[in-house]
Amino acid sequence: MSLSPRFIALILAFVISLITTTFLAFVDGVNRSMLFVVATACFIASFFLVLYTIDIIVFREVNKMYRTIHKLKMKDFNMVPRKKLIQELNPLKTLNDEIFVYVSKKQKEIDELKRLELFRREFLADVSHEFKTPIFAAQGFIHTLLDGAMDDENVRERFLKKAAKNLDSLDVLVKDLLVLSQMETGDIKMNIAPVDMHRLSLNIFGRLENIAEDRNITLKVKPDDMAEVWVKADLDRIEQVMLNLIENAIKYGNEGGKVIVHFNSGKKFVEISVRDNGPGIPPEHLTRIFERFYRVDKSRSKERGGTGLGLAIVKHIINAHDTKIAVMSKPDKGTTFTFKLEKVFQGTTHADHEESFITQTNS
Repeated sequence: MSLSPRFIALILAFVISLITTTFLAFVDGVNRSMLFVVATACFIASFFLVLYTIDIIVFREVNKMYRTIHKLKMKDFNMVPRKKLIQELNPLKTLNDEIFVYVSKKQKEIDELKRLELFRREFLADVSHEFKTPIFAAQGFIHTLLDGAMDDENVRERFLKKAAKNLDSLDVLVKDLLVLSQMETGDIKMNIAPVDMHRLSLNIFGRLENIAEDRNITLKVKPDDMAEVWVKADLDRIEQVMLNLIENAIKYGNEGGKVIVHFNSGKKFVEISVRDNGPGIPPEHLTRIFERFYRVDKSRSKERGGTGLGLAIVKHIINAHDTKIAVMSKPDKGTTFTFKLEKVFQGTTHADHEESFITQTNS
């Protein structure tokens, strides 16, 4: 039941008038006419006094709070209309509930902003460190040459090669940051076309063959009887994804181990997995491995190269294909990265697929 200020004033005035008249009735010499006059006067006075107290004093403050809230221009504040507010059984409680909901939402936003601020500081520190290392190294070699080592031919060539190597690393880092920034802002558009993931995986195996042989790692595509795996994807971007995942599996897996690319064809999608039987990733790191510059083992990662942006780029590319990448890992049992891509159905001919793949590869 909703109670307006007037109705509340009416009830209270009647109760006050009834109580006053009842007590007065026990006084000697008071007749009915006097009781009627007292009851009427008490009722009218109580009614206007209570109405003034509730409607003017209490609801005036409620209106102030209401106007203050509206000045904030909050879209997510679900404020009820004023007329409905004053008709509530307990308008102050209703208003308080609305404020509590708003404060809770804003607290979540503040917590998120704090988290992003912490991420920003960590990112700036990581970027500064990543840039500082190759720049200082190249600086050291060049200044050494300028200070007199240039006269020695052997030293000159060796130092120039080392400086060039560090500058090349810096160039790769800048390019990765640029790609990541473009992916996040949506500046890079996906050129979706049929792609044979089986052939793509074998091509990447060929490019990484030397690295795999150095660590005595076997590269396999499964299942063996699946000769073609056609999906809808951007060839250049999905090649970048597979190259990064396979190369990481080779670099961080156990020597003498295996790296397997597995395809599981469903009705609408093909599930693609890249797994190794390496040392695995500790559980506390799994939620952060797709962050920029995040490394599970910074010392090992530095030794084996990389900018620390590979998995971050992988995540954005997969998201741009309207899907997600998942990771499963157990210590000493290996790591598996899995994602799905939309399947290409038989409406397109085999020759069309071949032509599309060759054209994209050559371009």
